[in-house]
Amino acid sequence: MNDIQAFITVARERSFTRAAALLGVSPSALSHTMRNLEERIGVRLLARTTRNVAPTEAGEKLLLSVAPLFEQINSEIERIAELRDTPAGNIRITCSDNAAEDLLRPMLPAFLAQYPDISIEICIDYGFTNIVSERFDAGIRLGESISKDMIAVRMGPDWRLAVVGTPEYFQANPAPLTPQDLARHRCINIRHSPAGSVYAWEFEKEGRKLNIRVNGPLISNSILHVMNGALDGIGLAYVPDSMAQPHIEAGRLVEVLSDWSPMFEGFHLYYPNRRNTSSAFAAFVDAVRYRGKIR
Repeated sequence: MNDIQAFITVARERSFTRAAALLGVSPSALSHTMRNLEERIGVRLLARTTRNVAPTEAGEKLLLSVAPLFEQINSEIERIAELRDTPAGNIRITCSDNAAEDLLRPMLPAFLAQYPDISIEICIDYGFTNIVSERFDAGIRLGESISKDMIAVRMGPDWRLAVVGTPEYFQANPAPLTPQDLARHRCINIRHSPAGSVYAWEFEKEGRKLNIRVNGPLISNSILHVMNGALDGIGLAYVPDSMAQPHIEAGRLVEVLSDWSPMFEGFHLYYPNRRNTSSAFAAFVDAVRYRGKIR
C-alpha cells in the first residue's frame, strides 16, 4: 500500500525529485521502490527518460482507479482526527503576494500561536489556479472574479488602485492630468500569468470607464516588484492604495489621477463546499473573516 501511494505521488508530480521531497525519501530510493512495484505487478507503470517521468497507459489506469480510494481513506482519517480536542492539520492557500501581505500576514502570528497543531502553506500565484485540481483548500481573489459555484467569505474592504511615482520622477516629468497622458510616461506593467496579456490600467470617472495600455521599461508578475520599481524611480506604478499609502504619507511616493481611480470589490477567501470542512479549516475561515465596514 505504501508503494502504491508512492506511485500516485510520482505519477502526479511527474518527477522523482519532487515526489521524493514530498515523501521524505531520496530519489534513488523512490526509483528503486517503483521498479520493485512494477516487478511485483508484472506491468510497467512509469515511462522514464533522462529528464521526465510519466505514467504509462497501465499506470494511468491504475492512477485513475486507486487515487480516489486513497483520497477517501485520507478524508475519513481526517474526520476521525476531528474528534481530538484541538484543531490540527495543513491548510493550503493560493493567492497573490499583496493578498498574502495585507490579509494573511497580520493574522498569522496570533492564529498559529492559538492553534499550534495547524500549519499554513501559502502559494503565491497571480493566475486563476484551479484550486480543486491543484489540491488547494482555498484561494483568495477579488469577489467579482470568483465563480458562482464557490463559497466566498469576504476578507477585507473594497479598495482602489493608485497611480504613484517618486517626487524626483515628477520633478523631471509633468504629472498626468488624464489617463490618456500616461502614454507620455514610463509605466511599470504587470502580467499576471506567463501566457496572459499585460494588464490594461482601468480608470473610471463620473460613469466613464477607460482601459489604458501603458508602456515602460519594466514588467513583473508581482505587485510588490511593481511597487519597488516605482520606489526606485523607474516609472509610474498602479498599485493597491493600501500598499501605496504608507509611502505616500512618508513622502516617498506621490499619487496622481486619484479622481480617476475606481473601487474594486474586496478580497474573498473561496473554496468548493462545506461538506468536508475540517475544524482546522473552519477555524481559519473564522479568523480571516472580515468584520469591518465595507466602503
